[in-house]
Amino acid sequence: MSEQNQVQLTAKDLTGQHFKEGFNCAESVVRAFRDFYKLDISDEALKMASGFGGGLGHAGCMCGALSGATMVLGMLQGRSNKEQSRGPIYGSAQEFHDIFSGQFGATCCRVLNPHEFGSKEQRHTCFKLTTTTAEILLKYLQDKQLVPAK
Repeated sequence: MSEQNQVQLTAKDLTGQHFKEGFNCAESVVRAFRDFYKLDISDEALKMASGFGGGLGHAGCMCGALSGATMVLGMLQGRSNKEQSRGPIYGSAQEFHDIFSGQFGATCCRVLNPHEFGSKEQRHTCFKLTTTTAEILLKYLQDKQLVPAK
């Protein structure tokens, strides 16, 4: 197995582990990448991902895994002051959105996972979407050379 494949499995497995522990899709992605890359994101700051599960608090809108991936991109390319350009993060967010949409055929939680919330089918579908999103995000970060130094 190549080193890149091993890294992908690790990021995917971390995301799946967090999901199985009871974190939602957005929380799982952000926590996994925080842990994997040792990003400077406190447990307190991780709370910001909580409302994105279920497509924004079960509203069924944008998939929480996609929201979590966008938060990771923001951590790596976001602005710390208004003078900085929004261009890099806007470009990456839109590009990743389009990759996600192409992979799954939609970005809306209720379209991606029509199963009743809390059902075995819903949990299984969310697990697969969330871990696959982590795999896609890691490849995106590597391809765009956005991988932070470990």
